[in-house]
Amino acid sequence: MSNGERYSNVWDALEDSPEQSANMRLRAELMRIAQEHVRGMALTQREAASHLGLTQPRLNDLLQGRIQKFSLDALVKLLSRAGKRVEIDVKVA
Repeated sequence: MSNGERYSNVWDALEDSPEQSANMRLRAELMRIAQEHVRGMALTQREAASHLGLTQPRLNDLLQGRIQKFSLDALVKLLSRAGKRVEIDVKVA
């Protein structure tokens, strides 16, 4: 990255391609929504993990924001188990 270079978001700066950046933006948004859902459940991590079909260490990875451990597919499945409906809105650049 050259001095003074500007990016529209952090993922554009960190990732090697626009495709990887788009993937990470989507994963980050789905992870944020999943974290909010879990924190709003008022359950222990063990109870929340069981409710979502996860192990407690896997739930902890989610809550700690370990995005590299979650694919888009895994996050969509997790949100679906949480009763959320994930929709994609594709826009022309």
